[in-house]
Amino acid sequence: MARELVQIREATRNDAAEIARVHEEAWRSTYQGIIPHLHLEKIIVHRGPAWWARALRRPGSGLMVLTFDGKPQGYVSFGAARIASSGKTGEIFELYLAPTFQGMGFGKKLFLAAKAAMEAKGRKSLVVWALAENEAACAFYGRLGGTRSATAPEHYGHVTLNRVAFVWERVGRTAR
Repeated sequence: MARELVQIREATRNDAAEIARVHEEAWRSTYQGIIPHLHLEKIIVHRGPAWWARALRRPGSGLMVLTFDGKPQGYVSFGAARIASSGKTGEIFELYLAPTFQGMGFGKKLFLAAKAAMEAKGRKSLVVWALAENEAACAFYGRLGGTRSATAPEHYGHVTLNRVAFVWERVGRTAR
C-alpha cells in the first residue's frame, strides 16, 4: 500500500516533540535579529515538548501538522479569533515550517487546510497576525489575499515591535 510522501493531518500527542523541534528551528531562523536574543530563547524554551503536549489536550483549538515521509515538518494552529466582533471569525495563531521546507508551497497547503477546517466550523472570516518585521510572512499572507487591517505593538522587554493583522472578510476568498 503506497502512502503519500507529504500529508497534512490533525496533530496527535505523539507529535509534541516534533512540533517543538519545528517551532525551535523555525523561530531561530525567522526571528534571530528581530526579537531580542534573551526573549527569543525564553520563548523557545517555554514552548518545549511538554508545552505542546498540553496544547494538544486543550479543547477548542485546531492543530495540524504537515508531514514529510511521516515526520512532522510544519504545523498550523487555529481556532476562534481571540479578538473579534462576532463568533464567526477564525484565527490562525501560528503557521511554521522547518526552514528546509520553506519556499516550496507547503505553507500555503497548511494555510488552506486550516482555512477549510474553520469554514467547516462555520467561520465566515479569518485573521492572522504577523510581526511587521517578518517581511516574508507579511508577503506570504498578502499573496494569499489577506488585507492589512490593523497594527498593534508587541513588547519584548524594552524593544517594541509591531504586529500586523491580515484579514479575509470571507473565508472562501483566498488566493489559490
